[in-house]
Amino acid sequence: MRKRRKEQGSTRLRKNDLLRNITAIFTDNPQKTYNYKQISNQMEITSDSQRAFINELLYQLRDEDLLTEISRGKFKLNSRRGYIIGRFDRQGVKSFLIPDDGGEPVFIPERKTGTAMLNDKVKVFMYAHRKGKEPEGEVVEILQRSQDTFVGILEVSDNFAFLNVQSKVLNSDILIPKNKLKDGKTGQKALVKIIEWKHTMKSPVGEVIDIFGDKGDNDAEMHAILAEYGLPYKYPENVEAEAAKIDSGITPQEISKRLDMRDVTTFTIDPADAKDFDDALSIRKLENGLWEVGVHIADVTHYVRPGTIIDKEGRERATSVYLVDRTVPMLPEHLSNGICSLRPDEEKLTYSVVFQLNEYAEVKSYQIVKTVIRSNRRFTYEEAQNIIETGMGDYKDEMLKLNELAKILREKRFRSGAIAFDREEVRFEIDEKGKPLSVYFKVQKDSNKLIEEFMLLANKTVATHIGKPGKGQKAKTFVYRIHDTPDPEKLENFSAFIRKFGYNLKSTGKKTQISSAINKLLDDVMGKKEQNLIETLAVRSMAKAIYSTQNIGHYGLAFDYYSHFTSPIRRYPDMMAHRLLEHYLNGGKSVNEKDTEELCEHCSNREQVAANAERASVKYKQVEFMAEHLGQTFDGVISGITEWGIYVELAENKCEGMIPIRDLDDDYYVMDEKNYCLIGRRYHKKYQLGDELTVKVAKANLDKKQLDFVLA
Repeated sequence: MRKRRKEQGSTRLRKNDLLRNITAIFTDNPQKTYNYKQISNQMEITSDSQRAFINELLYQLRDEDLLTEISRGKFKLNSRRGYIIGRFDRQGVKSFLIPDDGGEPVFIPERKTGTAMLNDKVKVFMYAHRKGKEPEGEVVEILQRSQDTFVGILEVSDNFAFLNVQSKVLNSDILIPKNKLKDGKTGQKALVKIIEWKHTMKSPVGEVIDIFGDKGDNDAEMHAILAEYGLPYKYPENVEAEAAKIDSGITPQEISKRLDMRDVTTFTIDPADAKDFDDALSIRKLENGLWEVGVHIADVTHYVRPGTIIDKEGRERATSVYLVDRTVPMLPEHLSNGICSLRPDEEKLTYSVVFQLNEYAEVKSYQIVKTVIRSNRRFTYEEAQNIIETGMGDYKDEMLKLNELAKILREKRFRSGAIAFDREEVRFEIDEKGKPLSVYFKVQKDSNKLIEEFMLLANKTVATHIGKPGKGQKAKTFVYRIHDTPDPEKLENFSAFIRKFGYNLKSTGKKTQISSAINKLLDDVMGKKEQNLIETLAVRSMAKAIYSTQNIGHYGLAFDYYSHFTSPIRRYPDMMAHRLLEHYLNGGKSVNEKDTEELCEHCSNREQVAANAERASVKYKQVEFMAEHLGQTFDGVISGITEWGIYVELAENKCEGMIPIRDLDDDYYVMDEKNYCLIGRRYHKKYQLGDELTVKVAKANLDKKQLDFVLA
């Protein structure tokens, strides 16, 4: 009995050896075709029984999807083997290829990643796929770099220099020859471009493109954040010069082509520090008893013509970027803060949606029309809010009526299934050098909601006007702002998590049922310690809103048709919408859908990058602010659980830091992903998402934008 087992083991071993050798032959010759005789000859196998066994193994490898049978008895390496192209990705410490053909990810061992960086387009050689093992490959060529410029801190020695990089994309510092240093000095923040990186080189070689200034200097740090995300940090002089030549052009001839609304009461409501006023509201009572409300938007495309260098620059940027201490405008300031800005007591060219509303805020008619206006007053949100609360102040009757109509519009929207994500935004009071002095929270009040409702109404109206044409007519290509329904699995996971806090959320059913359940949850958590955590997770369970020519409606707003029309000074999609509207209202044919969709994708991507940069600037200021509070204790709530530590958000100022897992030395803690917690193996102590903790500020690392806490 023992003897037979031994023989079986030996046969299995022999079979594994044969499979390995056969696989190697096909892998080394991915373009060649072989039958069992040719494979046997290569392996110097002569016995008929062994050759028959080789034939069996070839069919086994075919069944395992390693080989393809080209014709009867002739085999070739499966085309998904050999070479494959895709995107290089890292997940934790592991590297993968995400194939362009949509197949499953391919594991790439660390020693076989070559010089590949995150998101590079690469060519990978696929090794034989064995049953029970994940597909494995080796990077053989970098086809396209995702990024070739990096921000870091210079370290200069006598003969050469390094750029110390803090990047998820690049795991190495960059070597800089002395003649490529541009007089950079140790401790300065710089932008460096990789100029060479061969397989044989441990580090890439680069040259300094720009020096931002000393580490810690506010301007240097803000410019570095912009450059880190591939965003422009200065305006090209030739574009500024071109913009300076543009005249406001409000001539009698131009006015005669437009609806003249200069005599109608009109005002703007904006943040106190805003300079680019791109929307204004007008209101008057008509003889027919209806209210005429005009939503007037800066007519940016009247000044910025397609194909000009200003348009090309704006299209590339696609959005203004709002960092903690500055705005990086999409358009030159001569346009954004000057000619196009709807400043008080100045005649301005606008593109307007003029509504006739009854007392129930029902739209009885509207017109989309080019206009000329003259704003009577510039209000800050605080000034408008004061009028709403006290009933006193300039244009109080108009302000109060607009607020009354806006509240009705808002209530209708929520009845239709809109979701109320009115999240607090962190803001900083900063001194003239950019140093944060205090943290405060921007809360949405009635004055904000007043503007929001009329902008939503205008955006919805222009989208419906194009997207829902008359009977028998086909909708023309347009730019929609779309928001998909939540992913059922994400919503179910979120629902399961909040049950631990005693909340219930209906995660299946009609759209309106789910949205009203989410609204009830957001009301229930208001003012509770877990409010911010649950709001954050609720947002994460939602899809992201994007731009597209393919309209699927906007789930979060409960609109079937929605676009962006109201902010052309700071968003390129709004400029696209203005141009398309004008083109169609003048009888133009539908534009090329493919080109428009590509531009929509570009704008969606740039919007996401800008949002990431904005978050990074907030994070930097939070760390800078907390550096003044080292050693102090704060109450907080666990806002994130990872294998490397516990993230805690402080209740007082919403600053987030981490307790490294290595500092939890009272036990060995393991991650329970399903239940969002760390559990001690020995004493079973649990750290759960949402738990309250008291922590002490231990470290503030500005280079990494990272706070370290310890348990107090």
